[in-house]
Amino acid sequence: MQHIHKSQDKFFKNQIVSIESNNRRTSIRLAIVVVGMFGFGYLLIPLYTVFCEITGINGKGIQIANSEDTRERGNTVDLNRTITVEFTGAVMGGLPWEFEPAEKVTIHPGETVQVAFKAHNLSTVDVVGQAVPSISPPRATRHFIKTECFCFTTQTLAGGESRDMPLIFRVDKDLPDSVKTITLSYAFYRSESETASHNSKAVHESNAGNRDSHLTSG
Repeated sequence: MQHIHKSQDKFFKNQIVSIESNNRRTSIRLAIVVVGMFGFGYLLIPLYTVFCEITGINGKGIQIANSEDTRERGNTVDLNRTITVEFTGAVMGGLPWEFEPAEKVTIHPGETVQVAFKAHNLSTVDVVGQAVPSISPPRATRHFIKTECFCFTTQTLAGGESRDMPLIFRVDKDLPDSVKTITLSYAFYRSESETASHNSKAVHESNAGNRDSHLTSG
């Protein structure tokens, strides 16, 4: 009988050791997964930034220059080659605007060109929008150089206002020969930060008016 009890004790001890060992392995695996997820999340932002720069999404990789830079570098035009530049535009949800893209143009690499987009506020109140550009094909992104663009800052349209929005750009002469057509797309979003700022200012002015009215009546 004593022998049976010893065997049972040994069996249970082995089971406990086995369970503890399994628990340690599971804990180690979970720790590795957590560390891996943290590392992936940490790397996700720079990886996304690189992806955007390569593909031209969100305007990443598009070059910006001013007219003085162009003159100082003595930019020349390649008259032996032409590039077609097409434009598209979209208004995202929450922005009560109409947005009309510019007509496509045929240009020479190195040539500075100006086009205009058109925007119209369909609402009766001031609305702030922000344009986000993207380039197709992605390999043309680094060769598309803007000197002036409505996308550099937020745009405020009064209720019912229409406005031409200029874009001045050129395509670098180093654009790969295989690229014959470039499409520049803009997505216009409502600027929530600007809207919030505008609302906060309106509330502040309203409160100030109420205080002045109260003091006057008193």
